[in-house]
Amino acid sequence: MLIDSHRSFDAAAIAVRVQAMAARVRATGATVVALLADNGIDWLVADRAVQSCGRVLLPLPTFFTDAQCRHALDAAGAGALLSDDGSRAARLGFSALPDGPAPELTGTLSMHVRASVQPAVLPEATCKITFTSGTTGQPKGVCLSASQLAAVTGSLVAVGQALGIGRHLCMLPLAVLLENVAGADAAWLAGVQCIVPPLNEVGLSGSSQFDVRAALAALHRWRPESIILLPQMLTALVVAAEAGATVPPGLKLVAVGGARVSADLIARARALGIPACEGYGLSEAGSVVALNLPSDPPGAVGRVLPHLRVEVAGDGEILLHGIRLPGYLGAPAPDAGPLHTGDLGHIDGDGRLHVTGRIKHQIITGFGRNVAPEWPEAELLASPAVAQVVVFGEARPGLSAVIVPRGPLADDALDAAVQAANRRLPDYARIGHWLRADQPFTAASGLATDNGRIRRDAVWAVYGERLDQIYASTNGEPEHVLL
Repeated sequence: MLIDSHRSFDAAAIAVRVQAMAARVRATGATVVALLADNGIDWLVADRAVQSCGRVLLPLPTFFTDAQCRHALDAAGAGALLSDDGSRAARLGFSALPDGPAPELTGTLSMHVRASVQPAVLPEATCKITFTSGTTGQPKGVCLSASQLAAVTGSLVAVGQALGIGRHLCMLPLAVLLENVAGADAAWLAGVQCIVPPLNEVGLSGSSQFDVRAALAALHRWRPESIILLPQMLTALVVAAEAGATVPPGLKLVAVGGARVSADLIARARALGIPACEGYGLSEAGSVVALNLPSDPPGAVGRVLPHLRVEVAGDGEILLHGIRLPGYLGAPAPDAGPLHTGDLGHIDGDGRLHVTGRIKHQIITGFGRNVAPEWPEAELLASPAVAQVVVFGEARPGLSAVIVPRGPLADDALDAAVQAANRRLPDYARIGHWLRADQPFTAASGLATDNGRIRRDAVWAVYGERLDQIYASTNGEPEHVLL
């Protein structure tokens, strides 16, 4: 059953709507059909309809800029667009088609087409193209196959079967692969209820704006048994619960992905009755690679899903063996062999995967110690005082950080957060110097991508000289600077 704020449909009713939407898709003659819309039942109907008639789906996050959408549409050669925003479709160069014979079955989505399309050469077996904004802000198209996506959902259902989950609430955009595959598709395959209200009703707006009060209201209203959150969303829920907010009972799994999560934050969440579990994945793998369960201790990202096998290379890079992605848009076919993730990690004695950071982000301190900055960053982000942070320290005696506070906090509160994080870290991974950022790291300031991913090089360009001055003035002795 699919449920939104006003409607619910069982599988038979959904099948009728899928058939009606598929007829509209076939009538356009488009090979690649884009989907640009808010969360809802109609989004999931369109997803299934496009794939049921052998077309390729291009989901576009609503937080993408028009320029990013145009890039993705042109790169994929999309000839049709399903959208709940006619004015935006027009800005993107598409014209609306008249309603089909059964408009009541296609819901809130309108079909739009464009006259001039340069077809793209797609890798064989491509059924879905997901675009990631990347650290430079230029989206990159990852082509995925039906067999790959089916393997992911099948593994997730098998791993989670023992939890007995009966209701899933979508709290991330369906255009993001994690919610699409690990949330809605897994719920569909498992035969459980999937609740898909508009994103503003679960507290999410844009790429990284989160209203914890709206999220709590949605959790109390729908009483889900599973949800998927980003780390910052979990932090907000934990802080609210620690301040006295009531966490609704019944949650069996709160999967957390998208970035590294502090083991301390997971432990705090569980102490409040929030069964938080860290996971790990990447677009090229069809979303989830590994997942902890509530019975697993925090500190790892879990056991690798059954359809995959992980190998850790000599340099610490995580390599994936198993079903491969067809390829990337506009790029040669990927090399044979394992998928190079670019992530660093190891497997512990219990067979659980630990991800320590990105190869390209790795810091080698002046004392020759290798530190993935995501590690101390995750410990800092576990504090309610810290909204954003970037850690530096290449070839320096110790690490330094640029911190964006969560609200108008005093410097003492930030320093206390740094010291608390340091107590959970070994000496070589502790923050010796920090400074307060002038402003949040946003796309408008050029310090983050449109989906909220911080651009480390851009942050260094703004703050690197000040950090260099701190190191020079202190000879490496720890202190903090308040600006």
